[in-house]
Amino acid sequence: MRFEGTDAYVATDDLKIAVNAAIALERPLLIKGEPGTGKTVLALEIAKSLGAPLLEWHVKSTTKAMQGLYEYDAVSRLRDSQLGDERVKDIRNYIKRGKMWDAFVADERPVLLIDEIDKADIEFPNDLLLELDRMEFFVYETGETVKARRRPIVIITSNNEKELPDAFLRRCFFHYIRFPDADTMSAIVDVHFPGIKQRLVAEALKLFYEIRDVPGIKKKPSTSELLDWLKLLMVEDIGPETLRERDPKKLIPPLHGALLKNEQDVHLFERLAFMARREGR
Repeated sequence: MRFEGTDAYVATDDLKIAVNAAIALERPLLIKGEPGTGKTVLALEIAKSLGAPLLEWHVKSTTKAMQGLYEYDAVSRLRDSQLGDERVKDIRNYIKRGKMWDAFVADERPVLLIDEIDKADIEFPNDLLLELDRMEFFVYETGETVKARRRPIVIITSNNEKELPDAFLRRCFFHYIRFPDADTMSAIVDVHFPGIKQRLVAEALKLFYEIRDVPGIKKKPSTSELLDWLKLLMVEDIGPETLRERDPKKLIPPLHGALLKNEQDVHLFERLAFMARREGR
């Protein structure tokens, strides 16, 4: 099983090497990078490329590691026992399988996405060490041990909001997705907007990267925000001439709401525009 990218996802050689190394080592692949660099979509494209089923576990701040294994609904069982329901005789009726359980018993080798693991409590990664290492866990309510029929391809994403424990990192193959350079970004744009005018793309990319380089900007626009902006430029029929005649380090770009996502950055560009007008007098 080798990942070579897909028609819908531009994967660099470094990323393809990292994915295939994790598959060969049978280790989870820990992916970090700026938001919007395609970390979550990578798991979908790996599954599509390999023809494997995809299981997605999206982690929240309230998510507990046990939920990935299973959950026991004791409240429902108590209520059913009071109502005389025959289901209470089998405790398995009140055990809900988690995404890791589903991945362990899948008929085909699946791709398991554990998305944004750093959103959860700091102990969350440590609570999964044994299960990710041995690919098995014990169900206390039924006394059974669930073992993986075949090791799933595990993709773990992180936005670097919290430091992950060393013991967890030791069990992973790590890759950092660097922000795409202009050539890679142009290829990404071509995938999403085939046939788009290259002059528009050239001017938009020039302006986009100059915005990212403005000193003091709080949130740099991401790849997904660039794609949204390009879509709006085409819908509003804004040509490359409009983008070219502006000084991107001094004036707010057209339809800037797709690129600038907080008031501090908007105010920054407004101040730069005001200073530019004063200097032009």
